[in-house]
Amino acid sequence: MFSKQKPLWGKKKKLKSSYDVVLIGGGLHNLATAYYLAKNHGVTDIAIIEKNFIGFGGAGRNTAIVRANQRTQHNVPLYKEALDLWPVLTKELDYNLMFNNCGNLNLMHSEAAMKAARTTISTAQFHGVESHLIDAKEAKELVPALNISDDITFPIHGAMFHPPGGIVRHDAVVWGLAKGAAEKGVEIHQQTEALAVGTKNGKVTSVTTSEGVINTKQVLISAGGYSAGLINGMLGIKLPISVLTIQAMVTQPLKPLLNHVVSSGAYHCYANQTLKGEIATGAHMDPWPNYTNLSTAHFIKHQAEALCEFLPCLKGVRFMRIWGGLADMTPDMAPILEGNNHFDGFFMNCGWGYFGFKSCSSAGKYMAEYMATNHCPDMLKPFALKRYEEHKLMGETAALVSYSPDN
Repeated sequence: MFSKQKPLWGKKKKLKSSYDVVLIGGGLHNLATAYYLAKNHGVTDIAIIEKNFIGFGGAGRNTAIVRANQRTQHNVPLYKEALDLWPVLTKELDYNLMFNNCGNLNLMHSEAAMKAARTTISTAQFHGVESHLIDAKEAKELVPALNISDDITFPIHGAMFHPPGGIVRHDAVVWGLAKGAAEKGVEIHQQTEALAVGTKNGKVTSVTTSEGVINTKQVLISAGGYSAGLINGMLGIKLPISVLTIQAMVTQPLKPLLNHVVSSGAYHCYANQTLKGEIATGAHMDPWPNYTNLSTAHFIKHQAEALCEFLPCLKGVRFMRIWGGLADMTPDMAPILEGNNHFDGFFMNCGWGYFGFKSCSSAGKYMAEYMATNHCPDMLKPFALKRYEEHKLMGETAALVSYSPDN
């Protein structure tokens, strides 16, 4: 007879009537926050509330790429620390997160792109992140399958090579963090929907769920593509966030041909080879806001055409699976991380777009510090919501917007 196996994060417990901290959303940022609250600050009376199951949203729908080659001085240190934490977490959690720092190769297709890359590389090197500008021949030495001829739509002029970046198995991170948090006393309540956040005299007092009311003094909402809707619906806080579908797919398994993650901004395409030999590939977000995970024929066609241009050996390879997820995108492609500004005890962690997976370890660590001390760590100060009111947008991909909490 086979014994019934309990989840890695323990047997389901009955929801209590009160917790010190309630985290709404069962994704990687809340799992990491719960883990670090317990590990670093001794806060263990925590409930993670998830409507579906942990890792249901972006945590389980990404392409597992991690890197610290962002453009701005505020972003790079946060992502650098996230990269540094993967091997540390593998040891601490006693769980193989399958971190492979195989390196990221970002292709450049014009002299203007090469000049922009020099600025990005200078920022990275200033913050101690290894990054190099290489020419097309050097890029081909790293990835022999690259087409560096002039007879493609966007000829390759060179590349930005970022050796510390790579791949982490996303579902392993979900399970590892859940296991680590649960072992320290954190309760994970799946299939439990958060319905409302109660407040009184400007302070958080409770969370109403499908399983009952929880009394609490601290609430963090971090629910990926659903965050903005929850925060607006429960607390009336409007955020400059658009929810966009982002799609990805994998090919049939192939013999090893990609030793690095390869991406191209001009082609709007990136690719890496999984442990099973599949080529996992994705692109930019769909340009229209929506709340669906639907895949489209346009995306399949785009990926096939792009990949066959700069990796022509993939011609004739079959796509096997395709999926979509939701990206909560801000105008400047940087997150919103803050607490206690609207209601005492209320914290938000959202607006990551397609960068959320890359940062979850460090963001969770610093959000835990924020909640435990009620003092915003210096690392998170640049990501406050007020930057939109003050027109101090980040420089990742800043758009001209005018934001006011009243509009």
